[in-house]
Amino acid sequence: MVNPEKLRADFSNLNALIIGDVMIDSYVWGKVSRISPEAPVPIVNVDRREIRLGGAGNVALNIKALGANPILCAVTGNDDESRNVSYLLAKRKLSTDGIFSINDRLTTVKHRILAGSQHMMRIDTETEEEIADIEKERILDYIKGMLDQIDVIIFEDYDKGVLSESLIQAVVELAKKESIPTIVDPKKRNFLSYKGVSLFKPNLKELKEGLKIEFDKNDLNALDQSLNKLNEVMPTESSMVTLSENGVYISDFKNKHHINAHKREIADVSGAGDTVVSIAALCMAAGLPLDKIAAISNLGGGLVCEHLGVVPINLDTLLSEITRLKI
Repeated sequence: MVNPEKLRADFSNLNALIIGDVMIDSYVWGKVSRISPEAPVPIVNVDRREIRLGGAGNVALNIKALGANPILCAVTGNDDESRNVSYLLAKRKLSTDGIFSINDRLTTVKHRILAGSQHMMRIDTETEEEIADIEKERILDYIKGMLDQIDVIIFEDYDKGVLSESLIQAVVELAKKESIPTIVDPKKRNFLSYKGVSLFKPNLKELKEGLKIEFDKNDLNALDQSLNKLNEVMPTESSMVTLSENGVYISDFKNKHHINAHKREIADVSGAGDTVVSIAALCMAAGLPLDKIAAISNLGGGLVCEHLGVVPINLDTLLSEITRLKI
């Protein structure tokens, strides 16, 4: 059984480097009382607006909420939204040293329109163009200068152009030399570019799309076979697949564990993957075994789904649940 207070202490001594796509999560809340006369769509009367850090920024917030120190490395445009990124980082007392501003590039923004608890629409402003080689070198130089302070590296990929195969492999090689664990939250473009990482964490949909295979979501034998196939194509030390209401499945190709989901009142699944990868990274850096990494990550992912919108995990709640469930 995990000692929650020891886990708190272990997390507080960790520095986590998060490399990937930072973005703004923009929320507009309102009420719907009528349909537009211009088109058959609801009219939302706005009550309030809010902007939050999203993508790799939300992972940084989760790492901080867990008591560890996040170091974010990402790119933005040189626009008003990039200044919002800097403002939100400063507001949370997070460093902007690893944020690289690029002219003629859009800062990624996901605008969500909500009426009460109903998610009405999402409007995305973004570019998916890969950053130039000179920008990759700037990022790699920054990472090289930080490695002696880092306990774990998280690749947070949203296919917005920061991560590429060449940058990924350069960072993985550097991490291996320093015995720093590497954790991946992948997306489609670079799905098979993470050879040699410590933990590869797709969701079930991403795994199926990445391997171009199909099987029933309840077929754990087929899932295990697909992970073996993945490991043949792209060898990693371990993989963990999130299975929504079916929990998580983790394997190092010797030991395998299926952790069932806990019953929750689900309000919004947005950002749950960010929480899962954050917890998994810190648990791995703290030296926990595979089954505990999966169990605590699964627990945290479920807890954030009880809240509307993208929100970081609450450490006290997580530790309390670890105690209650005797994980």
